[in-house]
Amino acid sequence: MGEDDLLFKNIKQRRLVVLYNQVYLIKEQNIVGAYKIERGKNGVIFQLEDSRRVDDVVQTLLQLQRASCLDKLGDQTAMITAILQSRLARTSFDKKSFQNISEISDMECAAEMVTPLVTNPGHVCITNKFLYFQPLNGYPKHVVHINLSDIRRIYKRRHMLMPVGLEVFCTENDLCSDIYLKFYNPTDRDDLYYYIAAYLENHVTEQTADSYMLQWQMGHISNYQYLLHLNNLADRSCNDLSQYPVFPWIIADYTSSQLDLTNPETYRDLSKPIGALNKERLERLLKRYHEMPDPKFIYGSHYSSPGYVLFYLVRIAPEYMLCLQNGKFDHADRMFNSIGDTWRNCLEGVTDFKELTPEFYGNECGFLLNTMHLDLGKRQGGKLVDDVELPPWASDADHFLKKNQEALESQYVSDNLHEWINLIFGCKQRGNEAVAANNVFHPVTYEGEVDLNSIEDPDQKVAMLTQILEFGQTPKQLFTKPHPKRIITNSKSMSRSSSLNVSIADSPGSLSEESFEDLTEESKSLAWGNITRLRIESGHKIHKESITGVAVSCNGSSVFTTSQDSTLKMFSADQKSLQRSVSFSNMALSSCAVLPGDMTVMCSSWDNNVYFYSIAFGRRQDTLMGHDDAVSKIQWCNNRLCTASWDSTVKVWNCVPADVCGTKRNNFDLLAELEHDAGVNTISLSSDGSVMVSGTKEGAVSIWDIGSATMLHQVPCHSGTVYDAAFSPDNRHVLSTGEDGCLKVIDVQTGMLISSLPSGEVQRCFCWNGHTVLSGNDSGEMLVWDLLGGRITERVTGHSDAVTCIWMNESCNTIITGGMDRQILFWKLHY
Repeated sequence: MGEDDLLFKNIKQRRLVVLYNQVYLIKEQNIVGAYKIERGKNGVIFQLEDSRRVDDVVQTLLQLQRASCLDKLGDQTAMITAILQSRLARTSFDKKSFQNISEISDMECAAEMVTPLVTNPGHVCITNKFLYFQPLNGYPKHVVHINLSDIRRIYKRRHMLMPVGLEVFCTENDLCSDIYLKFYNPTDRDDLYYYIAAYLENHVTEQTADSYMLQWQMGHISNYQYLLHLNNLADRSCNDLSQYPVFPWIIADYTSSQLDLTNPETYRDLSKPIGALNKERLERLLKRYHEMPDPKFIYGSHYSSPGYVLFYLVRIAPEYMLCLQNGKFDHADRMFNSIGDTWRNCLEGVTDFKELTPEFYGNECGFLLNTMHLDLGKRQGGKLVDDVELPPWASDADHFLKKNQEALESQYVSDNLHEWINLIFGCKQRGNEAVAANNVFHPVTYEGEVDLNSIEDPDQKVAMLTQILEFGQTPKQLFTKPHPKRIITNSKSMSRSSSLNVSIADSPGSLSEESFEDLTEESKSLAWGNITRLRIESGHKIHKESITGVAVSCNGSSVFTTSQDSTLKMFSADQKSLQRSVSFSNMALSSCAVLPGDMTVMCSSWDNNVYFYSIAFGRRQDTLMGHDDAVSKIQWCNNRLCTASWDSTVKVWNCVPADVCGTKRNNFDLLAELEHDAGVNTISLSSDGSVMVSGTKEGAVSIWDIGSATMLHQVPCHSGTVYDAAFSPDNRHVLSTGEDGCLKVIDVQTGMLISSLPSGEVQRCFCWNGHTVLSGNDSGEMLVWDLLGGRITERVTGHSDAVTCIWMNESCNTIITGGMDRQILFWKLHY
């Protein structure tokens, strides 16, 4: 029968006959197994439900047959693409599929729904209520719809190395998404992304790698959840086998009868890639690497590829492996037969450097069991390939996963997981750091190393793309600086629920009473948990110009304030009345601090000096003339006085309170001078005074070791002046605010900027407990920030102009603020 005879119509006009010389039988009798090939002339009759579709189906079949007969693969791909685009152009989204008759269509375009190894073309439509996808072939159903109010996360994706993918999740922590769409141009993808993002902006907080890092550091999300989020942010998806989520081997002991998770020897070294764990093998690989011409690589295969993913998941996704391997399972002895053997081969194999998949740390053990009774062949010796052989310490597959989960969340892994993140997602993924860490893979695995658009020959382009996708791809790089360690604080287990919302005292005590309370971590946590219940107790206009500093005596009885009106005021906290007013010069005062013992108040001035005022004698006790420009901020701790100045220095002085309080003048020995590139506007000390943070007028935040007078880190944080900076209570992080209206969090150990929250308005001062921030803005409001959630949780009206300074007592339930409106406000928490 000739080509034209491939289609013929019977009386009912609903039948199509296809003649062939060879046919593949897939899933015969609905049983998953290796494909069977039948050779010889034969035919198949297809009966369609709709006789009107016969001509359309036949024309498409003939076009596809002609495409398959073309010699070059590039020409085949081009013709198939043209056929598809022609069909999409002749159809549109059927608006009868809307869930609600009142819906308004905002955007419609062609796209494909992506599943592993298959993409399904159709039409996307988004309305004011739903996201729709209507496949051309009506599979898996006539229309897929997602309520916009159900969406929790969206990610832009690289698909086939092009920025055209979009993945939508309706859950916060699930591994698999609700839909993955591939568009035909980046513009359509971006338009849909921004439409959904605009909808979500008022409903869901967008999370970044930095915000997830902070949550993980503080122990608010698990190691497993953090790795899932990093994979998602790095373009890894369960719908893309070439970019499947990658998880580390954790356990290194697969021979013991009992697993000791308290023994460090039980664990794999997370600071090294799989290929570097075996010293002898690494030496051989490095020898080849040094002899290799450019571009050099240490490992000729990747740690994650479609073949490796299906190696692990063949028992739950056999049809994917058959599709990838031309209808055959791999040789029985190369299958995933044993956990221990697989680990051993990853240590010793010449080309085996694979990591694991998330399933090894999940709750579904099906990938370890042959519940589908697949015929996976016989191994040498005649043993059938069946369930995966587990290590002796695992009683069954569920127990194996439970032990893996315990290992992943163990103290050892929490202390060292950042090392593995550096290799896979961070600073040791590429460049010189990767070379030093023996973590260099073939160039085609790295994003941006191959420019497909520069390849003009269609065949070469298809071949290169196929090579890249089958070889495996390195995740998108998320961090360029060393990833900080995890911090698990005592407050981690502290509930912030309403069960803690009970009053510490029935009536608000005076500052003096509070200063002698038993200040436990629980009481502080209780106060911060209720920080949104902040209310004004009283307000007092005591200055003629903007207030610049607030300090309180150790016994809580007196409040000291400085102002641009050049005066220092002493205010009674108990009587709520002004007691003293002192002027040292005709220049503005910028900050103040009370020395231990409540005998002396220090004030910094724009006249380049620091003044020491004796509370007992009611007069200026001493003057420190130490700078060439205005002194912007002073801080004292452990007999050291730090003075910041617009002359671009911070100076550290010896300052013993007993000496300052005496009748003699103090020499103020200069211990260190810390040079900056611009005028210093603010400083703050760690709780023990050993580390200092400084912020300049040009937006740089620097962290200094006071003892050695050396800069540990300098981070260009803000665009414009840094207004305030302070350490977290555990001294692990620094928070800064600036003229750009952003809140920035820096990891002290690594100097990494780990969080950046825009506010849209200047925040001039703040207090914080490591994850919640109370800040004052230019509108006079007090804002409560949830740093981990990346959002403002409360706004409290206070001053009539900008809030410029803030003081909080030790128990964190009394606050005093000063503002440009010349007022000081006393605030209390109302539980």
